[in-house]
Amino acid sequence: MTFSEILFSIKDKVAVLTLNRPDTRNAITGFDMLDELEQACSMVNNNRSVCALIITGTDPAFSSGGNIKDMLEKKGMFTGSPTEIMVNYRKHVQRIPRILQSVEVPVIAAVNGPAIGAGFDMTLMCDIRVASEKARFGETFLNVGLIPGDGGAWYLPRAVGLAKACEMTFTGDVITADEALEMKLVNAVVPHDHLMEKAMGIAVKIAKKPPEALRMAKRLIHMGQRMTLPDLLEQSAALQALCHHSEDHLEALAAFFEKREADFKGK
Repeated sequence: MTFSEILFSIKDKVAVLTLNRPDTRNAITGFDMLDELEQACSMVNNNRSVCALIITGTDPAFSSGGNIKDMLEKKGMFTGSPTEIMVNYRKHVQRIPRILQSVEVPVIAAVNGPAIGAGFDMTLMCDIRVASEKARFGETFLNVGLIPGDGGAWYLPRAVGLAKACEMTFTGDVITADEALEMKLVNAVVPHDHLMEKAMGIAVKIAKKPPEALRMAKRLIHMGQRMTLPDLLEQSAALQALCHHSEDHLEALAAFFEKREADFKGK
């Protein structure tokens, strides 16, 4: 499939999705960008050999979030009456958390530059975040008279705690990669030229795990964010029973006792 707004590739069980509109600093509120993001993530889910997805941007930015020029000119999703704009948010930018929440494999954000507003929130929707030293992060909606309309108010407190989320939202401050690491917003900060190497290293390590159990583990972690402990334990028992009857589980045990690397088939 040919894309115009993103770059997409799959190699050695790892998919890489690159936001590719440097002319807009990879703004993500365009209709075509969202359609292509959804198509690529669907391809990941439908390809059972894929075990991890890396999302990054074409330099110099990860994503500037909403297209400020479109806001000024009231174009695209920012056109119409208040009711129409509300519907536009539901149909467009709010697709992003739904799309990324639906990805069955671990998602790694390789943050190559500024991730601002909805671009920042997009990194929060990923499971793991690796930052270039050039990365910057900002929940900057109030700076332009807006509120987080894309789900950031749900994700940010879960990432950094309520007090820090309030500080970042109310001040609109943009923080450095090192500050993000200090507050555990990102998993690692690396030199810019080593960003994809670091992200790919994590992805490859993940991709060596049993594919179906890996998808179950991700599903369980996300379910746990909205379930009671008794319900989560019940779900864990059901998924674990499936794992015990998988060929990959038996292969893992055999490899352990035979002191060799396991060869998982996703069965």
